[in-house]
Amino acid sequence: MSSPRNGSDKSVTADTAGTADLSGDSWAALLAPRLAQFAAIARHEHITRAAQDLDQPQPTLSRAVARLEADMGVALLARHGRTVSLTPAGRAFARSVERALGEVERAAEAIRTDADPAAGKVAFGFLHTMGPETVPELIREFRTDHPRIRFSLVQSYGEDMIERMRQGELDLCLTSPVPDAPDLVTRRLGEQRLYLTVPGDHRLAARRRVRLAEAANEPFVTLEPGYGLRRLTERLCEQAGFKPRIAFEGEEPETLRGLVAAGLGVALLPPPTVPRPGVRELSVTAPRAVREIGVAWMAGHPDPPPVAAFKRFLLGRRGQFAATRPA
Repeated sequence: MSSPRNGSDKSVTADTAGTADLSGDSWAALLAPRLAQFAAIARHEHITRAAQDLDQPQPTLSRAVARLEADMGVALLARHGRTVSLTPAGRAFARSVERALGEVERAAEAIRTDADPAAGKVAFGFLHTMGPETVPELIREFRTDHPRIRFSLVQSYGEDMIERMRQGELDLCLTSPVPDAPDLVTRRLGEQRLYLTVPGDHRLAARRRVRLAEAANEPFVTLEPGYGLRRLTERLCEQAGFKPRIAFEGEEPETLRGLVAAGLGVALLPPPTVPRPGVRELSVTAPRAVREIGVAWMAGHPDPPPVAAFKRFLLGRRGQFAATRPA
């Protein structure tokens, strides 16, 4: 398809900078043919030249614009033999049509660019805990074979990312827990151990392993309700025989780790990317403290080539999302 260009002979000049291409193979002509026909006539105020611009027979163009006027119930053109001029209504309509066709042309080119197999775009969501290291490394490795594919990245929690997929804002997301919904397709990629994070001077800090029940009387710092890690924390505490006493809530696991370092509570967290001074990460022996990591996308939605390539890449890395024990 052609790219937008400026016409050389336009009678409608007020708002025509960057106007749409109206040639026969343009997106404007393909997706909005009647508006493209009228716009060509409005630009030239001459049926024959407009027909040449559109690569259409002159009688076909004349009949199409006459039908448009009849459907709208408004005279858009004043006819003078082979030439025409715009009525006041036609001139006002032409300005709006030019803007609309320009938007159609730009939108069509944008979505084709995003779907380009070699240089398209992937809208990818992931958990905050995956941001510092996991996702950058994944993208670096993927772009070794796909160097021109672009990413639109969103860091959030699971429920928000799933809603964004349903709204068409994300193509796929890396999340935990792995969701179960009829409109989603999910694949488990691995699991990640959770550690009881305690202040460096805590009574349990000298230990390497603990049972979660040993922290039953401790204040907990957790993510806010709605986060998967919050639900998992509550479920593991319930399995250990107690309900956690929530002292602080936050949105970022590293913020929670900072609160622990300040002596404000303990937390169940995935391992840090870089060891944090002032805290100790203790293995939990009972109950088994892990979270599943998975990828999700909308069922029944065809994948543009860049998304399909990245999805294959992620699925080929099952079992590689488990982190090593903190130092």
